[in-house]
Amino acid sequence: MSTRVIRTEGEYHAYLEEVERFIARGENLGASESERLEVLTVLIEAYENSKYPIEPPDPIDAILFRMNEKGLKRADLIPYFGTSSRVSEVLNRKRPLTVQMIRALSLGLGISAETLVGLNESVVTEKKEIDWSKFPVKEMIARGWFEKLTKRDASSTEGLVKKYIADAHLQFGAASFRRRLSGEAKSPTTMYALYAWLARVIQRARLKKARLGHFERDRLNASLLRELARMSWSEQGPLMAIEYLQNCGIAVVIEPQLKGTQLDGAALKDVDGTPVIALTLRYDRLDNFWFTLLHEAVHIWKHVDGDADAFVDDLNTSSEDRREAEANRLAGEAFIPRLIWKRSDAFMSPRKETIEKLARELKIHPAIVVGRLHRETGNYALFNSMVGHRQVRSMLEAIDG
Repeated sequence: MSTRVIRTEGEYHAYLEEVERFIARGENLGASESERLEVLTVLIEAYENSKYPIEPPDPIDAILFRMNEKGLKRADLIPYFGTSSRVSEVLNRKRPLTVQMIRALSLGLGISAETLVGLNESVVTEKKEIDWSKFPVKEMIARGWFEKLTKRDASSTEGLVKKYIADAHLQFGAASFRRRLSGEAKSPTTMYALYAWLARVIQRARLKKARLGHFERDRLNASLLRELARMSWSEQGPLMAIEYLQNCGIAVVIEPQLKGTQLDGAALKDVDGTPVIALTLRYDRLDNFWFTLLHEAVHIWKHVDGDADAFVDDLNTSSEDRREAEANRLAGEAFIPRLIWKRSDAFMSPRKETIEKLARELKIHPAIVVGRLHRETGNYALFNSMVGHRQVRSMLEAIDG
């Protein structure tokens, strides 16, 4: 039977029915039928993305959503707007958001500046005086980040940090932070810590460049994500995935987050175009490692266009940014296509046996199935012993130094 790009609703529903018949047969599929099921799933997803694209949220709707999510009243927004009358005027769409309001809301409520501006382009950060003393210098020194610099230029804290940031070619204000990173992080100190951490990631990525393969953006696609996902089936999967990405020209760095920053990972490019994925391993679990790795790989594939882009992610926090939603969706689909998930026994009747059965069928680690249950139910106690606690950090830190 021929397979072609979906162009009509009739073709769309016909493909859906065929997928349902395949899924109903469970494991009784031949190699050609399994391959056709995979192709149909990709075509259906592509049609849904083109037919029903994710639109950028309205800025006021995004604020109201976050208020509802956090249980805030209008009076709680006064610190961001200045007065209660301004709160009412903005929420009633009678007064536009100012740059100062956008900055305050972005830091305080974790709403991306891009969403608040209401454009598909990044907000240009205003130039402002940098307080170099707010960088977490003591922690940076304790981690040995300044070992070489202190021998050459330890005249002052400011000089120490300036040189560290300059060596990474990271201009303050250049990276676009599009997610909330640490709860009620109203203090700019958090942002200074993020820049320090990014500088460290960039410098460590450069040490790997001699061992990287040639990067070709065209190699990044849904098939590559699925190949990575299936590596989770192996006990050495994390090592295999990192080696695979680095052979594709993507540097993968393991760097714990600095205090006050709740980070799982980041995706960015160095000034020479080298793509970088950074992982903090703040949760030493297999489900967190795999989902974060693929989430950041999607950012490299779809969203990081130049060295001014940097996505830093707290995957425990919801986001209105459509790019974060896309990264979550594509990463999830690579592991467990939603058409399969919604009809699986692991979803409808979760038990250890049904979880392991779905994992075998998809050639993924059972921890990933449990992680999917956790995110969708909000009950992180379910099958907690199956998420692969303490099975990542010791393996990766040994090879990452």
